[in-house]
Amino acid sequence: AQLVESGGGLVQAGGSLRLSCAASGRAFSNYAMGWFRRAPGKEREFVAAIGWNGITTYYADSVKGRFTISRDHAKNTVYLQMNSLKPEDTAIYYCAADRSPIPHSNSYEYDYWGLGTQVTVSS
Repeated sequence: AQLVESGGGLVQAGGSLRLSCAASGRAFSNYAMGWFRRAPGKEREFVAAIGWNGITTYYADSVKGRFTISRDHAKNTVYLQMNSLKPEDTAIYYCAADRSPIPHSNSYEYDYWGLGTQVTVSS
């Protein structure tokens, strides 16, 4: 099983990016999927998660109202739409999958991880 993130890059503050996480090697349709990030010199932190049904979502307070997580079962892909980006959103963003269908923020319970994609927001 493999998760591959894409869509990162350099953007000015106030701009938008859409990250994608393509899953392969198994079907993740019954898995909860999450996005996490690690900023330089900081611990990894939870960003957003979505349940197997594609309806139940959960966000960190720091991104609520700006980021939207979604999934496309047919494409086995999860997305993170990021709007109104701030310099403090600069980080490596990781996609993760959990065998539990319920979304949550505990990174230690996620079973599969991608290698990450860099997001840099300039002021």
